[in-house]
This record gives sequence, structure tokens and C-alpha cells, in this order.
Amino acid sequence: MDLFTIGFPVAVAAENLVYCFLGVFLGTFVGVLPGVGALAAVSLLLPITFYLEPMAGLVMLSGVYYGAEYGGSVASILLNLPGTASSAVVCLDGHPLARRGRAGVALLFSALASFFGGIAGILLLIFLTPPLMSVALSFGAAEYFAAMIFGLITAGTISQGPPLKGLGMVILGLLLGCIGTDINTGIPRFTFGLVELWDGVSLVVLAVGLFGVSEIIASVRSQQGAMISGRIRLREMAPTREETRLFLLPAIRGTAVGSFLGALPGVGPSIASFLAYATEKRVARDPGRFGKGALEGVVAPEASNNASVQTSFIPTLSLGIPGSATMAIILGALLVHGVSPGPRLVLDHPELFWGLIASFWIGNLLLLVLNVPLIGLWVRLLSIPYKYLYPGILALICMGIYSVNSNVFDIWLVLFFGLVGYGMRLLEFEPAPLLIGFILGPMVEENFRRAMVLARGDFLQVLAQPVAAGLLLASAAMLGWIVWSGARRSRPAGGP
Repeated sequence: MDLFTIGFPVAVAAENLVYCFLGVFLGTFVGVLPGVGALAAVSLLLPITFYLEPMAGLVMLSGVYYGAEYGGSVASILLNLPGTASSAVVCLDGHPLARRGRAGVALLFSALASFFGGIAGILLLIFLTPPLMSVALSFGAAEYFAAMIFGLITAGTISQGPPLKGLGMVILGLLLGCIGTDINTGIPRFTFGLVELWDGVSLVVLAVGLFGVSEIIASVRSQQGAMISGRIRLREMAPTREETRLFLLPAIRGTAVGSFLGALPGVGPSIASFLAYATEKRVARDPGRFGKGALEGVVAPEASNNASVQTSFIPTLSLGIPGSATMAIILGALLVHGVSPGPRLVLDHPELFWGLIASFWIGNLLLLVLNVPLIGLWVRLLSIPYKYLYPGILALICMGIYSVNSNVFDIWLVLFFGLVGYGMRLLEFEPAPLLIGFILGPMVEENFRRAMVLARGDFLQVLAQPVAAGLLLASAAMLGWIVWSGARRSRPAGGP
């Protein structure tokens, strides 16, 4: 099997092992910090990967992504503040468990559930991605255009809040992606006369501003939660026989929910974890236990969000459509390194594809080994006041942005997008669909132009392709549902 003959020899190379360890450690570190999250962490570390080999850079960014999901539950359990958005639901039962003196068991089950979900997600990634790539090899420009349109509308539909807001963010991302020099005509467009924008808006600048800087602004305005005092010893992590019995079935159900939702373009782990919690509460014999310290309320969401993280690589690697907002940044990193994700990835870069999957096995094992002994370190880290922590992070952001192009304009631009991101947060607009629109926008335009050239300008010939027509029909139906639901929501109560 290629995983063993190609993947593991690449993954266990000294450089890739070091960056795998660095990625999962930094990911757990960032996940522990309330409010930062995997998306901001991957955005902040993206400039560093430009100086690495493609394999090492992708291994590190991927490790940060799933490592943050491991660490996100620590702050949820101990502080009642979610370390990541997907671990917010863990607060409901994790913190009550900690207040009952079962913080150690909650942290142990969180790590084990994360490992369980992650491994199941990797297995699906191994068995589903190559067949999906084989099907996608028959795709032409029309099919790619239709698939990306479907992915964009899906990203707007599944965002939290009204679907019309999510769709508006997707359109704004498409417009931002148009800034710069037209690849076909060589004419600058939407640059407002600024030479610095001739190359377009940098993915790093946009992502770091919208997610990194805006998270810092929001976090310094929030209050730290009440810390669970005292040290957590290893013997306090030993579960009782009754608690052990509560692990397996919630882990399986959470993994199933997360694996399915993670493979859908644009969904992400947050929705998966909340849906897994709701499912677990629905099937429970005594739903009244939830919210008061039910271990199933920790196990199911943690298994779900880590399974979702791993299966989000399926559409990203096989079709070039990001499985989540964080995957959009990783997709951008692939493009920066000259690697085109899609159906030819296994054929053109088999060592990168199988090496990346092999690194997931190693990274998840490292996380399981690291999380238990490092609990004490994370507990001490959470006691650092934010007023000392975030200025240092902001300084590192400015240094990292400047190091990419040695351009002061990029620093002002990242601060501008940081303020825009914070304003969007206040107005309850999600920035994640914007980022997906920004990444896919140029690819949509390129494939649409190519499809129209092949069809000699006749769009009906595009609709004559069965796969493209089916995807566009599904997109139209989803768009119609968005408009209908928005109109229904805005209709006055008691109206006709």
C-alpha cells in the first residue's frame, strides 16, 4: 500500500518529524488560549511556511489545525471559556465536571475522544480520497466551475446566523479576490490607483487581519473566566468503571457525525461538534443530566470535531474545494508552493499526498502522548494575564507580515482588515465565508473563462454537461432556499 511504501518513509524524515511535533505542540498551545483558535493560528504561521519545503510546511500547518482542536477543550473545562469555537459546547458539561472535582477525567476523556475521532477521520481520508480523485479526473472546466459555485453557496448557507449574511460575505470575498492584475489582459483592476495592490490582496494579510488581529481585539475586551484551582495529578485522571462505560458509544456517534459533516465543503468542526452534542442529548436515557456534568457531553463533541478536521481534507485534496475556512488557508499554502490540489494530486505529488496522511497518524499519536503529561503546563499557561500575552502576539504578527514582502503597506493593510474583522464580529457577520470566497474566487473566474472559450461563448453548452448542470441546479435550489428563508425571517409576525 502506498501509505506504507511512500507515505511513512517521507513522514519519518527528520525534518518532517520535527515540524510535525512543532505543529501539534503549537496547535495545542494556541488551542488552550481562549478565543484564538485554529483559524487564527494557521493564519499567523502561514508566512513561516513560505521558507520551508512544501512537505514540511504543510505538515506543520496541518498539525496546528488538528492540534488546536485537541487543546481547545482545556480552557473550556478549566475556565469555562472555549479555546476554539468548536470546543464551546464542551463548556456545558466539561466545566461542571471540573467543579465536581472530575477535571482530570474530563481532560483525559477529551484527549481520548479526540484521538478516536482523529484516527477514524484519517481512515476515511485514506479510503475515500483516491476514489473521489479518480471520479474528478473526468472533470473539465465546466464541471470545476459548477463544483466551486456549489461550494461557495454551501459556505454561505451553513454559516452561523442568517444565510443571506453568509452569502453576502462570500460575495465580498469574491470581490476582494478580483483586486489586482487581470491574468488574461494584464490590466490592473480595483486597485484604487495603489501600485501596492497590483499583485492583489495577500492571503496572509487578509487571513491574519480578519482572524488574528480581530481575535486579539475581541479577547482583550473580554474577561477571563474563573480558574479551577489546584494541580491536576495523574491519579485524578483515572475514571471509574461507570465512567469508562460511558465512553465508547458517544465516541462512535460523535465520530460518525463529524466524519460526515467534515467531508462537506465549507462546514467545519464547529457545526459538527454542536450537532454531535445535540444528537447525544437526543439519544440519552436521561437528557436532564446534560449541562450538569455528563461525560457524554464532552466525549461526543470532541470526537466529532477531530473527525471533522481530518475528513475536511477530503474535498480539499481531491477537488481543490476547502472543507472549512482553515482548510482554505491550507489550500492557499499549497498554491503558494506551486502544488495544485485536485484529482491529479496523487499522480503528480504522491510523496506529498501519502506523506501528509502518514504525518496525521504520527501527529495524532504525538498529541495523545503529549496531552496528558502537559496538562500541568497548560494549567499554568492559563494563569498568565492577557494584558501581557497579546501585545507580544501582535508584535509577532507585524514582524511576520513584514517579512513576507518587506512592505510596510502590508502591515497597515493587516491592521485595517483586523478592524474590519472586529466590526464584522460586532455586526454578527462571519468572516469564514469571506475567506472561502476569496480563495475560490480567482479559480471560479479562471474555470468559467476557460469553459466559455471551449463553448465558444455559448453558456447553454456548459449546461449541456450533465455533472455541471446537476451542480448548478443544486446551487440554484440552495440559493432559492436562502432567499426564501431570508424573506420568511424578515416577514412581520402575524403577517400574511
